[in-house]
Amino acid sequence: MSQPAGTRSRLSANDLRQCLRIAIGASIGFLISKMMGWNYGVFFTVFPMFLLGMVPVINMHVVRQFLANACLNIVEVSLVVGLTQHMPVVMTGLVFMLFLWRFSLMASGPLFLFGANGVLTLSIMLHFASYPDLDLFDLLASNTLASVLAVLIAFLMHGLLPDRDPRQPPQPVVKSRELRRHQTLIGAITATLSFVVFQSLDLRDSLSAQMATILILFALGYHGARASARKRAIGTLLGCNLALVLQMVLFTQSDHLLLVMVSYFGGLLLFAREHILEGGGSGVGFGGMTTLGILFGQYLGPNQDLVLDALYRFSSMCVALLATLVVMAVLHRLLDRWPAVSSHG
Repeated sequence: MSQPAGTRSRLSANDLRQCLRIAIGASIGFLISKMMGWNYGVFFTVFPMFLLGMVPVINMHVVRQFLANACLNIVEVSLVVGLTQHMPVVMTGLVFMLFLWRFSLMASGPLFLFGANGVLTLSIMLHFASYPDLDLFDLLASNTLASVLAVLIAFLMHGLLPDRDPRQPPQPVVKSRELRRHQTLIGAITATLSFVVFQSLDLRDSLSAQMATILILFALGYHGARASARKRAIGTLLGCNLALVLQMVLFTQSDHLLLVMVSYFGGLLLFAREHILEGGGSGVGFGGMTTLGILFGQYLGPNQDLVLDALYRFSSMCVALLATLVVMAVLHRLLDRWPAVSSHG
């Protein structure tokens, strides 16, 4: 009898290949960004993880969603920031409308990847782009380049390490109209509040915390987000601890790219295995991978104290997750009072 996802202890042939695709693909993105000296290394490390980890197959439907989102991000961020940066209320309203559209696509199902990738990248880019001293062109160019590179890496990994057996397509989930509205509203409102808080408190260095508040929304509801938050916290703690251990091992050699690559790849392999055994969702494994990707891609450098960064990322992430869950619990109860947007519809 087959074991349910999340309780398995061994990888199948397909699982092993996907595990290797994630670790090697994310390492390639990290290596290229470091060798080229590109800014926003988080895009180049996390995007391959997202594309290879959350989507077990690669096809033109997936590619169109991923690249279309990158192109649309340029227009959305340029217009919202360029035209409304001096009008915070109007800007917040537009951000809410963008999130509302993305979460409606996620709740419907067929365009979940487009919506999820859009919510994640928009939340990061809108926050960074709203600071006057930031180079908006550099931000948009990095996001677009990282998206194209992630697609090329995904095709390369699937070409070198194809699945041994054909995968069964996921069964579509049937939802009532009321439930879709409930999931759309709770996601859009929470994501908008996250944007407002991180913007108002000038939390530019809390990228891990901001991503954590968005990633748990992929569960599309309070009950799913509560379980996801616990796994996300565990994954982030493990990712921070592993980053600390690797920093101690590297010591003064953190500018030695080959040594960094070996340690980074080993960490990714561990978390990728856990991610696959969990069933491929946003759990402990994916949380550990993205934490490692953020710390190595965005903050690792010859003069950077990764120890302090790791401790700060974990503490800020825990506070952000707790606050997000409180907001979602309140919204869940309020929305359930109206039959038209009730989760029981």
